Amino acid sequence: MSGTLPPDRVPGQTGRPNRLSSTMPETPPPVYNGRYELSRQIARGGTAQVYLAHDLLLDRPVALKMLFPELSSDHSFVERFRREAQAAANLSHPNIVPVFDWGEADRTYYIVMEYVDGEPLSSVIRTQAPLSATRAAGIAADIAKALSYAHRHGVVHRDVKPGNVLITADGQVKVADFGIARAIGASESVTQTGLVMGTATYFSPEQAQGLGVDGRSDVYALGVVLYEMVTGRPPFTADTPVAIAYKHVSETAVLPSVIEPRVPRDLEAIIMHAMAKQPQARYATAQDFHDDLERFMRGLPVLAPPPSPSPSEVGSQTIAIPVSPTLVLSATGLAVAPTEIQERVPPPGTGSGHPEYPKRRFVPWVLAAIVLAAALVVIVYIGGRSLGYFGGAVSFHPRDVVNMPYRKAESLLRGQGLDPIVTFQTGNEQSKFLVTSQDPTLGDLVKKHDEVHLTVSRGPNPIDLHYVVNLQLNQVEGQLKAAGFIVHVVYEPRNSAVIPSGTILSQSRQSGYYAYGTAVTLTVARGLKLVKLPFNRAVVGQQISAVRDLLTAEGFFINPVLQFSSTVANGLVITTEPAPGTKQPLGLTITLVISQGPAAIVPDVVHRTQGAAMALIEAAHLNVGVTPVTIPGIEPLYVTAQSPDPGTQEKRGATVMISVEQPNATTTTTTTPSVSGISSIP
Repeated sequence: MSGTLPPDRVPGQTGRPNRLSSTMPETPPPVYNGRYELSRQIARGGTAQVYLAHDLLLDRPVALKMLFPELSSDHSFVERFRREAQAAANLSHPNIVPVFDWGEADRTYYIVMEYVDGEPLSSVIRTQAPLSATRAAGIAADIAKALSYAHRHGVVHRDVKPGNVLITADGQVKVADFGIARAIGASESVTQTGLVMGTATYFSPEQAQGLGVDGRSDVYALGVVLYEMVTGRPPFTADTPVAIAYKHVSETAVLPSVIEPRVPRDLEAIIMHAMAKQPQARYATAQDFHDDLERFMRGLPVLAPPPSPSPSEVGSQTIAIPVSPTLVLSATGLAVAPTEIQERVPPPGTGSGHPEYPKRRFVPWVLAAIVLAAALVVIVYIGGRSLGYFGGAVSFHPRDVVNMPYRKAESLLRGQGLDPIVTFQTGNEQSKFLVTSQDPTLGDLVKKHDEVHLTVSRGPNPIDLHYVVNLQLNQVEGQLKAAGFIVHVVYEPRNSAVIPSGTILSQSRQSGYYAYGTAVTLTVARGLKLVKLPFNRAVVGQQISAVRDLLTAEGFFINPVLQFSSTVANGLVITTEPAPGTKQPLGLTITLVISQGPAAIVPDVVHRTQGAAMALIEAAHLNVGVTPVTIPGIEPLYVTAQSPDPGTQEKRGATVMISVEQPNATTTTTTTPSVSGISSIP
């Protein structure tokens, strides 16, 4: 299964393609490069959107990042992106999310990265900040290790922020999106039309000014991230990114200990040193930043110089007494301008000499009336905007599209001015391509251009058909049916003398992934033809020649096996294997057990005289063979050895050889021809 993503608009983003939206045919989600099957959108950034995908080749989840088409149309950008994607793919570090692959499809470009099942640092800060000094320093040290490794390999991140840092369930820190921000040349301006480089909250001053950047820019950004971890908020905030960037260039951040008094002085020194305005005043490398964090965590003195107090921390003799803000209602909205009443406190002993008169008591009542009026204006304004007045958007209830075909659901929601976002998940065959849930629901209020998340069943997952030829039908039929295939069995019409019965000869579909309920036809061998053995138990006691001729004529093969028998005469059949009268395939080899008659037991004759030994052997129905030997010190005419060994079963009439000591060196061999024969000894 392969395919590309059909073009459409991303919900909530004008002009951008929605890769999982209404124009997609009612088939399982598209597969990139024949192996990356999209599942659902998991993130969206300034240059791309990220999908959870499944690598069908390696059977693992991956993250697939798809560039927006407006960037893909810039050939110079694409070429830089290709070079940087290759550079990022060469980064192999435990604290870096690796890049596996990159490619082109549907007039845009994508990269494939490791899917990290964890929580972004931005979420940790949002729910748990301020973090403890030790924990924040440990996370920052791991990020610094990743940056140091990347810098040594010529890659500058340029978009270090909490959203690009992932924390796994076991606490491992991984930095994502290496090389993506740097794919844009350093000479391009921050304010370039339609283009966002990095995130203004974490800009370095030189990056905010559109100047050249190096590893020290990442050091600054990491300092901002560490500042936010220990205080719960970034050092500079404003209504627009341009205003934030201006503050990075022109203002000095408030010391972290002013916001969070528990921040240790040494850690504060490290943060402010990393956030120095001039690159040469910061840590020279990310490794230096990491080493100073390690010193802090070990309780050693840090190398960062003590920070200077910011101008906002310098005391003043003027006490500012805040009062209620002035509210100004304009055609464009509600602007709030805080005001202050400043009271000069005269130094002690500098009275004017005139008596002080009581202040007029009506001033607090006037202020209270102003506050109440302002609150009423705010309430009226907010309520009016929710009803569509004062330029506000009208709130309404979305359509209930649960259990509706997802293409129709998307059309209805878009008709309401909403932006549907579709996420596919596995379901049953009955719910295939139906909406199983929506968020917001019918009971919630929404406004035009709000997103509505739809969960759609794509039916059962595609099932894997393996190559089953040459396997036995009883081994695979049940497995295929359990997986969701419909199995049809067709038997080969002809018998085979070679292929066993039940062997799968062919399958109607090649191995691969198929939809649930796909039919598969298996052609199976009938095997060998079974026939009844052409004899019964009466074969026992018959001559071997007659039985052999009968079996050979029917197409069987013979394997004769000799066996002693005290009940069946020599040369007659004792039994067969398989048993007589059973059905067997043609061409089978039949074992015939043939009688050798009663067995003769070889007696023990060593150390006996030659005459006594011969008498014992002949009494056992065996012949005797004598081999004269000369062994000094042995009494002549006694048996010194025999063959076969005593107790061996032999056929009657077989010869037993004995060695007999001679009185001289002359050696001859004689054999007694019969029981009554006499061996002559020279």
